[in-house]
Amino acid sequence: MRLMIHPGSELRLAFFVFGGYVQDDISVLLDPIAKELGVDVLAIQMGGGHHRQLLKVVIDRAGGVDCESLERISRALSLQLDAANVIKGTYHIEVSTPGFDWPLSSHADFSRHTGEWIRVQLPDGCSLKGENLGPTTDGFCMRLEEGDERELRMEDVVKVVRYVNWGSLSR
Repeated sequence: MRLMIHPGSELRLAFFVFGGYVQDDISVLLDPIAKELGVDVLAIQMGGGHHRQLLKVVIDRAGGVDCESLERISRALSLQLDAANVIKGTYHIEVSTPGFDWPLSSHADFSRHTGEWIRVQLPDGCSLKGENLGPTTDGFCMRLEEGDERELRMEDVVKVVRYVNWGSLSR
């Protein structure tokens, strides 16, 4: 098993490739469905054994993804995969959204989650919490809890994830 990263675009498609499966076969079928529903495909993973294969698809959209969109992608992709006979044998599809611990790392990630709270882990072990003000050329800008704005480059951070600011929610 090897991990292959889809080069190019803001879509970061990750594939676990088994035997004769080619990453482009699944993405070619999935891309038009995702575009029609206005979602970004964050990852595609193929796993499981020969008799119990699982195709996992992670999608996201600014403002979140509703259950209907998850279901539509699952059904449409299943029909496309069956028609193209991409996956041999039986398989299951799991379409989900990223959790709060899914790292934000691209321009599209920061655009999609502008206005949301984020937690930034720095190389020295410290972390910053604040509002994501959106992407910049080589990073992102945030308003810290204390009110100061700060621009950070992606190369200067270890990890950025979404964060729930319980204090602001309880007001």
